[in-house]
Amino acid sequence: MHPRSECCNINDGLLVSEFVQQSCEAIKKAGEARAPLRIQGGGTKSFYGRRIQGEPLETGSHAGIVDYEPSELVITARAGTPLAALEAKLAKFGQMLPFEPPYFGGAATIGGTVASGLSGPRRPYAGAVRDLVLGCKLINGFGEHLTFGGQVMKNVAGYDISRLMVGALGTLGVITEVSMKVVPRPVASATLAFEYTQREAIEAMNRWAGQPLPLSATCHDGDRLYLRLSGTRAGVQSAADELGGESVSDDDFWARVRDHRHPFLRTAPALWRLSVPPATEPLDTPGSTFIEWNGGLRWVATDAPARVVRECVDGTGGHAIWFRGHDGKDVFHPLDREKLALHRNVKRAFDPVGILNPGRLYAEI
Repeated sequence: MHPRSECCNINDGLLVSEFVQQSCEAIKKAGEARAPLRIQGGGTKSFYGRRIQGEPLETGSHAGIVDYEPSELVITARAGTPLAALEAKLAKFGQMLPFEPPYFGGAATIGGTVASGLSGPRRPYAGAVRDLVLGCKLINGFGEHLTFGGQVMKNVAGYDISRLMVGALGTLGVITEVSMKVVPRPVASATLAFEYTQREAIEAMNRWAGQPLPLSATCHDGDRLYLRLSGTRAGVQSAADELGGESVSDDDFWARVRDHRHPFLRTAPALWRLSVPPATEPLDTPGSTFIEWNGGLRWVATDAPARVVRECVDGTGGHAIWFRGHDGKDVFHPLDREKLALHRNVKRAFDPVGILNPGRLYAEI
């Protein structure tokens, strides 16, 4: 069967037009009543962001692959399409989503993947979510169904609008459909481990990042540095021979890191996500640290006050997010006056009454 016609038809009997029409009507009524709506797909990332109240607007039934032509390296799917189903379809044709999206649960959807904007271990080497989004359809706060972008990289009309939806956590609109660039799966992969301190690991990761090595993931768990190589068999083997280290045969290792099933990430009662320049030296953060992305992403397990943790990234040009185990309020790094004004203006343009996931990012939007 041709891949364009082999779609995931899992709409629970609800026609696409009916879903969009009903959602538009629900948003219009909520706007008239100034009643907040809480947008939810699979619910696997509901822990992420500030706690909000509102009538649920479910998108999980709006599922299915709309268009996929492997030779074009683009896939278009409805927001409620399970991430697992979409990636399984890509795998049949030897392709994948480049940014290695986290699941955090089997019910993860492609809409939630885009709305959260979270990327996995491959992100520094293949790009972030927003780098791969080509276009999207969404329902704004007026109850209008809009289309932005296209299905090819050269089509730049509305491209930046599609990117705005990445990481917006549903505060700007209800994503109904998304088109994303995909890439071929690597032929071979290998993971190496090294007994390095945190400082040694940061130095090594940044040194290797500047060399012609087929890197696809790095992390340091506090004791050991792990490095993944991906590419051709000859390229991977040559790089492994050059770097040395201990070969790791655990095929599930990076999936556990990606989905926070790694012991460090799974058991931390309070977990912070620190984004800093990769070459930043070890930070004086309370608690213990798990490093990814050549040093650019640092997970800190600590029960220290938010002010204390954020002071540790001051001066680095980075920011700190209270990722899990937070108080439901002080989650994202505070915005200065200019950035907050920009966020407010964008919010008003898409959702003037402020009914779509209000306060999910910041109290003011």
